[in-house]
Amino acid sequence: MTVLIQREPVLNRHKTITASRLRVHAPSCAAAASELTRLADLWPGSRDVFVSISGCDLAPDLLDWQPPLNVMLEINAARLHEADTMALISDLVCRQIPLCLDDYQNGMALPPQATFRYLLADAGQQIDMSHAPGSALAKGLSDSESFDQAIAHGYAGGTGWFFLQTPRLPSSKLNASHAQIIHLLNLVRNNAEIKDIELALKKDVTLAFKLLRYINSAGFGASSEVSSFKHAVTLMGYDKLNRWLSLLLVNASQDQSAPALMQTAVIRGRFMELIGKHLLAKSQLDNLFIAGAFSVLDILLGTQLDVVLEHLQLPTVITEALLKRSGEIAPLLELAMISETGTVEQMAQQLSALGLTAEQCNSAQIEAVAFADKLQFS
Repeated sequence: MTVLIQREPVLNRHKTITASRLRVHAPSCAAAASELTRLADLWPGSRDVFVSISGCDLAPDLLDWQPPLNVMLEINAARLHEADTMALISDLVCRQIPLCLDDYQNGMALPPQATFRYLLADAGQQIDMSHAPGSALAKGLSDSESFDQAIAHGYAGGTGWFFLQTPRLPSSKLNASHAQIIHLLNLVRNNAEIKDIELALKKDVTLAFKLLRYINSAGFGASSEVSSFKHAVTLMGYDKLNRWLSLLLVNASQDQSAPALMQTAVIRGRFMELIGKHLLAKSQLDNLFIAGAFSVLDILLGTQLDVVLEHLQLPTVITEALLKRSGEIAPLLELAMISETGTVEQMAQQLSALGLTAEQCNSAQIEAVAFADKLQFS
C-alpha cells in the first residue's frame, strides 16, 4: 500500500528536456496526495512537471495536495466518462490548474469545461493537428528515429527514454578532446602536483577557458577575479575539481540528444548519491555519483564504454558496476535504471532487496530532478 514514483523526461522537437513526467503509482488518490504533499520542500521548480496518477481511480481527494504552480495534471481519456473524474476536472478548472490529456485520439468527445495544454498520444497515431485541442506529444517511442518521424507528422515533442537507444555502433577509439579531459581527471583523482595540473590546462585552451569562466561565475562565488590556473585549482580543491571535470566529460558530446543525455546522467548520479546515504559510508558517495553519471558515457561520447573506462583511472567498484553490473554499488545503479524504464513491480522488488523504503526512493528521485533542472542543460 505504498506510493512509488517513476519519472521520464518530456522533450521538445529539438530533443531538449523541457519538463519532467512523474508517474505516481498509488493505492488511492488520498495516498498519492499525502506523498506528494510530503515532497513539497524537494519539488523541482525550474521546469514544468506533468503528474500522472496510476493504480487507482481518480477522485477529488487528490486535491488534498496543493499542486505547485509548475504542475500539470494528467487526465486519462478512458476515464472522461467517470463521475469522479468529471468532478475532479471541475475542481481543477476552478483552481486554474493546467491539464494534460493522456491517450488522446482523433475526434474524441471532450468535456466542454476543460481545456488541455498538452495531448499525449501514441506515436503511431496520425493526429489531425488542425483539430487537436492542444499541443500533441508522442509517447511509446522506440528510438530517436521514431521521434523524428513523429515530429515530421506534426507532434510538438515526445516523452520517454527513446534517446537512450541509438542505432550507431560506438567507436573503439577515444576522441582527442575527450582524452584530454580524461587525462586531467586522472591527474586530479591521483592527487597530482598542482604544477602538473596547471601544465595540462595550459595545453588545452578550451578547457582552461571553461575552468576560469566557471570559477569566476556568480554561482561559484569567488571573492575576486581568478586569472591563474594555480589559483583556480587551489581555490576549487581536488574534490570539487574532480566533480567539475566529471560533469565536463558528460557535457562533451555534440550529439543532438546530448542535452537530454546529460540531464539523465546527472539525475542518475545524484539519485544514486542521495539514495546511497541510507546504505553506504560517506566516502562512497562520490563513487555513486560518478557511476551514475558515467553510465551513459558510451552513448554520449559515441565510444565503447570499456574503451572510455580503460583510459579513466577509476576505483574498481565503479568499473565493476559499469562493465559487469557487479560489486557493492551495482544494485544502486540497477535501481536508478529501473526507476526510468522498469516496471513498478521491479522497482518495489529492488527496493525491498536493498532494504530501502518507497519514501526514501521518492525523495531521492524528486531531489535529483530538481538538482539537474537547475543546471539547465541545453
